[in-house]
Amino acid sequence: MNGAGSRWRGVLRSLEHRNYQLFFGGQPISLTGTWMQNVAQSWLVYSLTKSSLLLGLVGFAGQIPVFLIAPLGGALADRVNRHRVIVATQSAMMVLAFVLSWLTLAGTVQVWHIMVLASLLGVANAFDIPARQAFVVEMVGKADLTNAIALNSSLFNGARIVGPAVAGVLVAAIGEGWCFFANGVSYIAVIVGLLLMRLVPPRRCPAPASAFAHLAGGFRYAARTRPIRAILLLLGSVSLLGMPYAVLMPVFAGQILHSGARGLGILMGASGIGAFLGAMTLAARQGLRGLGGWISNATIGFGAGLIVFSLSRWFWVSAALMIPVGFAFLVQMASSNTLIQSMVPDELRGRVMALYSMMFMGMAPLGALGAGVAASRLGAPLAVAIGGAICCAAGVVFRLQLGGFRAEARELIAAQQMAGGDATGSGPA
Repeated sequence: MNGAGSRWRGVLRSLEHRNYQLFFGGQPISLTGTWMQNVAQSWLVYSLTKSSLLLGLVGFAGQIPVFLIAPLGGALADRVNRHRVIVATQSAMMVLAFVLSWLTLAGTVQVWHIMVLASLLGVANAFDIPARQAFVVEMVGKADLTNAIALNSSLFNGARIVGPAVAGVLVAAIGEGWCFFANGVSYIAVIVGLLLMRLVPPRRCPAPASAFAHLAGGFRYAARTRPIRAILLLLGSVSLLGMPYAVLMPVFAGQILHSGARGLGILMGASGIGAFLGAMTLAARQGLRGLGGWISNATIGFGAGLIVFSLSRWFWVSAALMIPVGFAFLVQMASSNTLIQSMVPDELRGRVMALYSMMFMGMAPLGALGAGVAASRLGAPLAVAIGGAICCAAGVVFRLQLGGFRAEARELIAAQQMAGGDATGSGPA
């Protein structure tokens, strides 16, 4: 019993920090609302248009601002108070959810409304994501950074289990508008938690007089640091070619598996179950050793899972296949986040995490657009299978390169551990 209790304390050790408790407490409500809106919005677009291409265009409109603007968000996060940035962006997201709810419930919503609001939400995310990713270390310190990232991922993907399932029921019962309204209300929990935090202002190195020089510094650091460059390129490849499978889920649910809105919720929820399991697996880890191999293996597993999923024509088989797909994607994404944050200096954290945001979310709109075009010409199953095959190849290439930059990664991690008095374990061999 004591052994089990010790294991759970290890998994939840970031919750010993009061500020992280406040952050963690508000996230389940808000993230569930976010996933409800994602599913309901996809179904609303599909219901209005029956178009794979327009599904891709809405996904593009919602995420391309992250690719274009995230570097500015990262530079801002390294120059100003990250806590205030997050409060402002979360408040803006709440307002946008209420506007979409009002338009939908009033019966006046059109596809162009959804595209404009999705674009504005993308702008808010471009500033929110780098600041929020860099803010984690201010809440828990470097010693518990790996655990906090994994717990954040478990929350995000736990919400993927609940949110889509609830959205599937609500869309079928009372319509999409109430899902958007519930999402707007859910932001209140996060904002209250943020306002209750007691924070010590972190030390900031003086920024260059030129904003452009400050911004370029993050790009130069990532470009010349081989381990970070390799992880970012792999993440961008997966986001561009593999992640867009989610954009095509309404097509699978509606045309291929004939399961409707409820089936869409189950498919997305199954992916969330796998991702939640992956996050808890990472949260139980001690140290960083082996994470490089986990990244490559997870990328190959993710691609293989997509290929098999594309071949299935049975709903429950497809739903079951979404579990390993979600598991592998989460492990690849969260392990990449952990290794990058463990290697990067604090004064560059916001800008490098902006590049992570560009690769993780910013490449996805280009992939969503491409997936929509490919699905309209080749069919959704073939489009997903091609993306999965390329992800497998990218994972193999990363695995072959790993030995070449492992020593440099260990040196970077050791330097940051010494700077922060951390003891998170040895390198990503």
